[in-house]
Amino acid sequence: MKSNNKTHIKAAITAVGGYVPENFISNKDLEKMVDTNDDWITARTGIKKRRILNEKGKGTSYLAINAANNLLSKKKIDPETIDLVIVSTITPDFHCASTAPTVASAINAKNAYAFDLSAACSGFLFGMSSASSYIESGRYKKVLVIGADMMSSIVDYNDRSTSILFGDGAGAVLVEPSKNGYGWEDEYLRSDGIGAEWLKVKSGGSLFPVSSQTLKNKWHFITQDGKTVFKSAVSEMANATEQIIIRNKLDSDDIKYMLPHQANKRIIDATAEKINLDKKKVLMNIEEYGNTTAATIPLLMYDYEDKLKKGDKLILAAFGAGLTWGAAYLTWAYN
Repeated sequence: MKSNNKTHIKAAITAVGGYVPENFISNKDLEKMVDTNDDWITARTGIKKRRILNEKGKGTSYLAINAANNLLSKKKIDPETIDLVIVSTITPDFHCASTAPTVASAINAKNAYAFDLSAACSGFLFGMSSASSYIESGRYKKVLVIGADMMSSIVDYNDRSTSILFGDGAGAVLVEPSKNGYGWEDEYLRSDGIGAEWLKVKSGGSLFPVSSQTLKNKWHFITQDGKTVFKSAVSEMANATEQIIIRNKLDSDDIKYMLPHQANKRIIDATAEKINLDKKKVLMNIEEYGNTTAATIPLLMYDYEDKLKKGDKLILAAFGAGLTWGAAYLTWAYN
């Protein structure tokens, strides 16, 4: 829980930006690639298409830069006033060096330092936790948090279990000291390494460096145990959300909207049902983008920005590889 001290600095989201590629793979396109069909995909995931960055020489940094520039243009702020850039991603441009410094330099945030944060689909929540802590401490005044993933770079399009799910995109938010008392109120974040086997890219790290054998085995692509991940996602996202609701003495009438990670419509629906939240209060854009991993929640903010009003009580929730998961309570700070 956050301090009730009157001098306490609260972190607030003051601007959002987003970017998705124009190109996409529709369910009809996938019918030609794997044994599946539009009705099957829609019924089980809620996804109709997923955006794909298929331009040679462009990676996750390109997505993040475009999202950041969209925000900077709308907010009309000088990028040189940004203190820190956090890029949450599991698909960095390179295994080494980090993607965030590339992004910071490209947007001319020359006075900021920058780092990547890897927490899969929970990456944006974990990034916001870090950003809010920096703001609340008084150390920094402007932190840019970007969730960006080029999931097409690690998807095997011959694998029906994963090719239908993931897309490319980026969302960005600016975090500053609150001027009106609204902002980041509370968070409940967790992780459990026992579940690492259920959702992972096996090769490319120090345990299984890339080799002819790992390539032959397709260990450079993402794999998942779908049923186990589904059950865990519903259970843990709902539990984290319940913890936030209880700790902050909220009820369903208090909550204006829930912004859940866009992994699967059935997971989202089941989570909302488990916490007795009216589905009209659950924001979704999964039909158009699929699962963009760390980008899903900031892209929701980007798509629904006009709908969010000052003082709205929002619940954010996510679940991802690691395993990582959590929920947060945010009061929206601007119209």
